[in-house]
Amino acid sequence: MSHVAILGATGRAGSRIATELLRRGHTVTGIARNIAQAEARPGLAFKQADATQVDSLAPALRGHDAVISATRFAGGSDAATVIAAARQAGVPRLLVVGGAGSLEVAPGQALVDTPQFPEAYKPEALAGRVFLEALRAEQDLDWTFLSPSALFAPGERTGKFRLGGDRLLTAADGKSWISMEDYAIALADEFEKPAHSHQRFTVGY
Repeated sequence: MSHVAILGATGRAGSRIATELLRRGHTVTGIARNIAQAEARPGLAFKQADATQVDSLAPALRGHDAVISATRFAGGSDAATVIAAARQAGVPRLLVVGGAGSLEVAPGQALVDTPQFPEAYKPEALAGRVFLEALRAEQDLDWTFLSPSALFAPGERTGKFRLGGDRLLTAADGKSWISMEDYAIALADEFEKPAHSHQRFTVGY
Protein backbone atom coordinates (compact mmCIF):
# COMPACT_ATOMS: atom_id res chain seq x y z
CA MET A 1 0.00 0.00 0.00
CA SER A 2 1.29 3.43 -0.95
CA HIS A 3 0.44 6.97 0.06
CA VAL A 4 -0.52 9.18 -2.89
CA ALA A 5 -1.32 12.89 -2.94
CA ILE A 6 -3.67 14.17 -5.65
CA LEU A 7 -3.86 17.82 -6.69
CA GLY A 8 -7.35 18.47 -8.00
CA ALA A 9 -8.81 15.41 -6.27
CA THR A 10 -12.29 16.99 -6.21
CA GLY A 11 -12.33 17.45 -10.00
CA ARG A 12 -13.78 15.11 -12.61
CA ALA A 13 -10.54 13.29 -13.46
CA GLY A 14 -8.96 13.61 -10.01
CA SER A 15 -11.93 12.12 -8.19
CA ARG A 16 -11.98 9.09 -10.50
CA ILE A 17 -8.23 8.57 -10.07
CA ALA A 18 -8.73 8.70 -6.29
CA THR A 19 -11.49 6.08 -6.55
CA GLU A 20 -9.30 3.78 -8.65
CA LEU A 21 -6.37 4.04 -6.22
CA LEU A 22 -8.65 3.42 -3.23
CA ARG A 23 -10.10 0.26 -4.77
CA ARG A 24 -6.51 -0.99 -5.11
CA GLY A 25 -5.84 -0.44 -1.43
CA HIS A 26 -3.76 2.74 -1.55
CA THR A 27 -4.15 5.68 0.81
CA VAL A 28 -5.00 8.98 -0.85
CA THR A 29 -4.66 12.58 0.27
CA GLY A 30 -6.70 15.04 -1.74
CA ILE A 31 -5.14 18.49 -1.86
CA ALA A 32 -7.30 21.46 -2.75
CA ARG A 33 -7.55 25.16 -2.07
CA ASN A 34 -11.11 24.76 -0.84
CA ILE A 35 -11.94 21.52 0.95
CA ALA A 36 -15.19 22.65 2.59
CA GLN A 37 -17.32 20.58 0.20
CA ALA A 38 -14.86 17.68 -0.10
CA GLU A 39 -16.15 14.34 1.17
CA ALA A 40 -13.67 12.13 2.97
CA ARG A 41 -13.98 8.38 2.43
CA PRO A 42 -12.21 5.40 3.99
CA GLY A 43 -8.60 5.76 2.85
CA LEU A 44 -9.17 9.29 1.52
CA ALA A 45 -8.43 12.41 3.55
CA PHE A 46 -8.18 16.04 2.45
CA LYS A 47 -5.62 18.74 3.12
CA GLN A 48 -6.01 22.40 2.32
CA ALA A 49 -3.17 23.92 0.32
CA ASP A 50 -2.61 26.30 -2.56
CA ALA A 51 -1.12 24.33 -5.46
CA THR A 52 0.20 27.54 -7.04
CA GLN A 53 2.46 28.29 -4.03
CA VAL A 54 5.46 26.12 -3.19
CA ASP A 55 5.48 27.12 0.48
CA SER A 56 1.83 26.09 0.83
CA LEU A 57 2.01 22.92 -1.25
CA ALA A 58 5.28 21.34 -0.07
CA PRO A 59 4.20 20.70 3.56
CA ALA A 60 1.00 19.01 2.32
CA LEU A 61 3.02 16.66 0.09
CA ARG A 62 5.42 15.41 2.75
CA GLY A 63 5.25 11.72 3.55
CA HIS A 64 3.74 10.66 0.23
CA ASP A 65 5.19 8.15 -2.24
CA ALA A 66 3.95 10.10 -5.24
CA VAL A 67 1.95 13.15 -6.23
CA ILE A 68 -0.58 13.16 -9.06
CA SER A 69 -1.38 16.53 -10.59
CA ALA A 70 -4.93 16.59 -11.96
CA THR A 71 -5.41 20.36 -12.01
CA ARG A 72 -6.03 22.62 -14.98
CA PHE A 73 -2.95 23.95 -16.75
CA ALA A 74 -4.38 27.37 -17.64
CA GLY A 75 -4.65 29.32 -14.40
CA GLY A 76 -3.66 26.31 -12.31
CA SER A 77 -0.35 25.15 -10.93
CA ASP A 78 2.67 25.33 -13.24
CA ALA A 79 5.37 22.70 -13.63
CA ALA A 80 8.05 24.68 -11.81
CA THR A 81 5.85 25.02 -8.73
CA VAL A 82 4.82 21.35 -8.59
CA ILE A 83 8.39 20.14 -9.21
CA ALA A 84 9.82 22.46 -6.56
CA ALA A 85 7.17 21.46 -4.01
CA ALA A 86 7.73 17.73 -4.66
CA ARG A 87 11.48 18.15 -4.26
CA GLN A 88 11.12 20.18 -1.08
CA ALA A 89 8.73 17.56 0.33
CA GLY A 90 10.97 14.65 -0.65
CA VAL A 91 8.32 13.07 -2.88
CA PRO A 92 10.14 10.94 -5.49
CA ARG A 93 7.47 10.67 -8.21
CA LEU A 94 5.17 13.01 -10.11
CA LEU A 95 2.40 11.80 -12.41
CA VAL A 96 0.53 14.40 -14.44
CA VAL A 97 -2.93 14.25 -16.01
CA GLY A 98 -2.00 15.70 -19.38
CA GLY A 99 -3.97 17.00 -22.32
CA ALA A 100 -4.46 15.71 -25.86
CA GLY A 101 -3.55 19.00 -27.54
CA SER A 102 0.18 18.35 -27.48
CA LEU A 103 -0.17 14.90 -29.09
CA GLU A 104 0.98 14.59 -32.70
CA VAL A 105 -1.51 14.00 -35.50
CA ALA A 106 1.26 14.00 -38.13
CA PRO A 107 5.05 14.10 -37.83
CA GLY A 108 5.91 17.41 -36.19
CA GLN A 109 2.29 18.60 -36.03
CA ALA A 110 0.43 18.71 -32.72
CA LEU A 111 -3.35 18.49 -32.47
CA VAL A 112 -3.52 22.00 -30.95
CA ASP A 113 -1.83 23.42 -34.07
CA THR A 114 -4.39 22.02 -36.52
CA PRO A 115 -6.94 24.44 -38.06
CA GLN A 116 -9.91 22.53 -36.66
CA PHE A 117 -8.76 22.67 -33.02
CA PRO A 118 -11.44 24.62 -31.07
CA GLU A 119 -10.32 28.11 -30.06
CA ALA A 120 -12.03 27.76 -26.67
CA TYR A 121 -9.70 24.92 -25.67
CA LYS A 122 -6.47 26.46 -26.98
CA PRO A 123 -5.34 28.25 -23.78
CA GLU A 124 -5.57 25.02 -21.77
CA ALA A 125 -3.91 22.93 -24.50
CA LEU A 126 -1.04 25.39 -25.00
CA ALA A 127 -0.47 25.65 -21.24
CA GLY A 128 -0.38 21.84 -21.09
CA ARG A 129 2.29 21.77 -23.78
CA VAL A 130 4.39 24.28 -21.80
CA PHE A 131 4.00 22.07 -18.70
CA LEU A 132 5.18 19.01 -20.67
CA GLU A 133 8.17 20.88 -22.10
CA ALA A 134 9.18 21.92 -18.57
CA LEU A 135 8.98 18.30 -17.42
CA ARG A 136 11.13 17.17 -20.34
CA ALA A 137 13.87 19.48 -19.06
CA GLU A 138 13.65 17.94 -15.59
CA GLN A 139 16.42 15.42 -14.92
CA ASP A 140 16.08 14.57 -11.23
CA LEU A 141 12.41 14.07 -10.35
CA ASP A 142 10.85 10.86 -11.71
CA TRP A 143 7.94 12.20 -13.78
CA THR A 144 5.31 10.77 -16.12
CA PHE A 145 2.77 12.71 -18.22
CA LEU A 146 -0.29 10.75 -19.39
CA SER A 147 -2.27 12.40 -22.19
CA PRO A 148 -5.86 11.28 -22.71
CA SER A 149 -7.38 10.98 -26.18
CA ALA A 150 -9.12 13.97 -27.76
CA LEU A 151 -12.48 13.33 -26.08
CA PHE A 152 -11.98 12.85 -22.35
CA ALA A 153 -15.24 12.47 -20.47
CA PRO A 154 -16.95 10.48 -17.70
CA GLY A 155 -18.08 7.06 -18.86
CA GLU A 156 -17.63 3.36 -18.22
CA ARG A 157 -14.80 1.52 -16.49
CA THR A 158 -14.10 -1.24 -19.02
CA GLY A 159 -10.41 -1.95 -18.50
CA LYS A 160 -10.04 -2.31 -22.29
CA PHE A 161 -7.92 0.35 -23.96
CA ARG A 162 -4.68 0.92 -25.88
CA LEU A 163 -1.54 2.77 -24.87
CA GLY A 164 0.55 4.89 -27.20
CA GLY A 165 3.43 7.34 -27.22
CA ASP A 166 3.35 10.90 -28.59
CA ARG A 167 0.82 10.18 -31.38
CA LEU A 168 -2.93 10.75 -30.94
CA LEU A 169 -4.79 7.43 -30.82
CA THR A 170 -7.98 6.95 -32.83
CA ALA A 171 -10.39 4.03 -32.67
CA ALA A 172 -11.55 2.00 -35.67
CA ASP A 173 -14.54 4.32 -36.06
CA GLY A 174 -12.25 7.34 -36.33
CA LYS A 175 -13.07 8.68 -32.87
CA SER A 176 -10.31 9.60 -30.45
CA TRP A 177 -11.62 9.13 -26.94
CA ILE A 178 -11.19 7.59 -23.50
CA SER A 179 -13.45 7.51 -20.47
CA MET A 180 -12.14 9.11 -17.29
CA GLU A 181 -12.71 5.78 -15.55
CA ASP A 182 -10.46 3.86 -17.96
CA TYR A 183 -7.94 6.70 -17.95
CA ALA A 184 -7.77 6.28 -14.15
CA ILE A 185 -6.94 2.59 -14.61
CA ALA A 186 -4.07 3.44 -16.97
CA LEU A 187 -2.67 6.04 -14.56
CA ALA A 188 -2.98 3.72 -11.55
CA ASP A 189 -1.28 0.94 -13.53
CA GLU A 190 1.59 3.31 -14.31
CA PHE A 191 1.86 4.27 -10.66
CA GLU A 192 2.01 0.66 -9.51
CA LYS A 193 4.27 -0.62 -12.30
CA PRO A 194 6.24 2.30 -13.77
CA ALA A 195 6.87 1.83 -17.49
CA HIS A 196 7.09 5.45 -18.68
CA SER A 197 9.61 7.17 -16.43
CA HIS A 198 10.59 10.60 -17.79
CA GLN A 199 8.12 10.09 -20.65
CA ARG A 200 4.76 11.19 -21.97
CA PHE A 201 2.39 8.48 -23.13
CA THR A 202 -1.26 8.34 -24.11
CA VAL A 203 -4.31 6.13 -23.66
CA GLY A 204 -7.34 5.61 -25.88
CA TYR A 205 -9.68 3.08 -27.43
